[in-house]
Amino acid sequence: MVYRVKAYTLREESTESGTRYFISFKDGQGKSHELEVSEQFFMEFRQMERRNRSLLQWDERHREFNEVWDETLYRRALRVPKSLDEHMVEEERNETLCKAVGSLPEIQRRRFLLYYEYEFNFYQIAAMEHCTASAIQKSVAIAKEKVKAEMKKYLQP
Repeated sequence: MVYRVKAYTLREESTESGTRYFISFKDGQGKSHELEVSEQFFMEFRQMERRNRSLLQWDERHREFNEVWDETLYRRALRVPKSLDEHMVEEERNETLCKAVGSLPEIQRRRFLLYYEYEFNFYQIAAMEHCTASAIQKSVAIAKEKVKAEMKKYLQP
């Protein structure tokens, strides 16, 4: 965690008998305290200050200081958002596709969806339907042709 305002101060005091180390702080009631601490504890606090300063500097170097506008985000986008026209055309196409799939007979619709939507292979669907994989393949192929024919009506002007 990086602290911008220190809640304490560190102080070294050199005397004839040696160096003494102090940490001063205010408690929750605003009363000031000063504690004498060991050299090791004092040095750990100093290291913590250095790490925090380093993190602050890293943050300052890597923060983006310019305004981020829509056009900037658009240029940076991995996938460019679709225009309203493209979105509407896609919605209409999806709606037509759903209607085309919905108009299939129940067995063909189920097999078509299992194959294309749920990505089962012909053998897995055959095991579920208790028939052969070639029967499933033919049924899916016929369903696909029916859906294509419905979609061609939509795509033709």
